[in-house]
Amino acid sequence: MTGSLKQEEGVKKAMDDDQVKFISKKMSYALRHNPDKYSIRLDEEGFTDLKIFLRAMNAIYHFEPALTRDGIQYVIDHSDKKRFEMTETKIRALYGHSFPMTIRKKQAVPPDILYHGTAHRFLKNIMQQGLLPMSRQYVHLSADQETARRVGQRRDSYPAILQIDAASAYVAGIRFYIGNDKVWLSDPIPPEYIRILV
Repeated sequence: MTGSLKQEEGVKKAMDDDQVKFISKKMSYALRHNPDKYSIRLDEEGFTDLKIFLRAMNAIYHFEPALTRDGIQYVIDHSDKKRFEMTETKIRALYGHSFPMTIRKKQAVPPDILYHGTAHRFLKNIMQQGLLPMSRQYVHLSADQETARRVGQRRDSYPAILQIDAASAYVAGIRFYIGNDKVWLSDPIPPEYIRILV
């Protein structure tokens, strides 16, 4: 067994599914919503120093055994979505930031069609005002209908699915950014680029 496989086996024995979810949730809170609570600073791309981040997580949550870089890598690898990115020395959340500082994202050409899942009670406002970031920095869009449906189910058991004419919006000057392979981010989307599918 190679060294990396041994490390993963060791982490796996120390971390069950509930712990993975708990750590992922706390990482999201620290890196997406409240870095000040953890006394960490994010650069303009959303990265923070990995050693300082680990020190803060262990100081606040008293993990036993202590959370390590391998533990974080295990959480990243075993999450249902790609929420985080880690280098040798830094870590960041890829999307979902809600604090005042603007995280710079890389602009990209979107797929022709994207989707957005939402509660039916929001449809009237959306079709009048468009899709807005609300408490986040960007509008969150899904690459496929199933992902949009799962996102929408957080607020409605049978969510509305919106189809976004991303190609036309992009040509009109609306900026799009890559979140991960399932999530795209954008500036506000006007109603004329939105069609209700369900």
